Amino acid sequence: MPPEFMHRDKHTPVIIWLLTGCVLIYFMMVIGAITRLTQSGLSMVHWSFTGSLPPLNASDWELEFNRYKSSPEFQLLNSGFSLADFKSIFWWEYIHRFLGRTIGVVFLIPYLYFQLRRQIPSGFQRKLLLLLAAGAMQGLIGWFMVLSGLQDIPHVSHFRLAIHLLAAFSVFGLTFWFALDLIHSSRSPSSDKRLKRIGQAFMGILMLQIVYGAFVAGLKAGYLYPTFPKMGDYWIAEAVFTQLSPLWRNFVEGQAGVQFIHRCLAIGLILFSVYWAWQIRKHANQPRLAGILLGIVLLQFSLGLATLVFHMPIALAVAHQTGAFALFACTLFLL
Repeated sequence: MPPEFMHRDKHTPVIIWLLTGCVLIYFMMVIGAITRLTQSGLSMVHWSFTGSLPPLNASDWELEFNRYKSSPEFQLLNSGFSLADFKSIFWWEYIHRFLGRTIGVVFLIPYLYFQLRRQIPSGFQRKLLLLLAAGAMQGLIGWFMVLSGLQDIPHVSHFRLAIHLLAAFSVFGLTFWFALDLIHSSRSPSSDKRLKRIGQAFMGILMLQIVYGAFVAGLKAGYLYPTFPKMGDYWIAEAVFTQLSPLWRNFVEGQAGVQFIHRCLAIGLILFSVYWAWQIRKHANQPRLAGILLGIVLLQFSLGLATLVFHMPIALAVAHQTGAFALFACTLFLL
């Protein structure tokens, strides 16, 4: 048996553990997207570090509903909610938090097991500790984000939403990268620095686009100009530059400006992906990988366009976030 496969077989349990974590993080992000799109994220006003059982009887539901009634969201936006309405938003947030804690257990318990059995791969001790710390930090960031909507104004800060989303991508990225390290442990790194620099630049633009995707979601900027390629009747709407003052605020806080940047970055990613795919095909002789990259980028662009034009339906919006996730994973794999 070749050394590569012997080495891979030795670390198969750790690889399976890490890839299982990747799958769970993906589902966590899907549920998170649904929670946001159904405006369920502020339904649980009580937070417990260890978690709690969901309401199991009528009195439990009344207690939870009364807690929600004390929140700004109920008082200012949903004062007409019935108990049935409350249940419809409560479950998405509960599932999101439950899945988050499940991921914590799935990462921590096997780590302790591998530690006791001395099955942690050489050089991975610090990496896995970093991964566990990043996962714990993500949970705290999630509560920090929700807290911003439980104060006087029932609205989650789009900056905190972006931080929460970036942290989720970072935890997935670390997990996937470490798994790839073990799967391809005997493969020599590519000596083509040009391809690596192009890939790193693409990743930088992609991460900026993910941030602006969170801004668009948090500010509900996708509803403002549901047309493409024009913004209403104009190629660049006047509100892009005039909605807020001073000028720079339009591009981080203004609905029109944020949507405009998101559009521009999408087109930039398409053009850059064509260039990177050409370089992969030319210098790495990998036409299949180049084709996969282009296919995912174009699919993601199409999903974003459909989400915009059809006024943000939940199914398309979730598919669009899934596309960003797939493109991020593809970029990591290529790097």
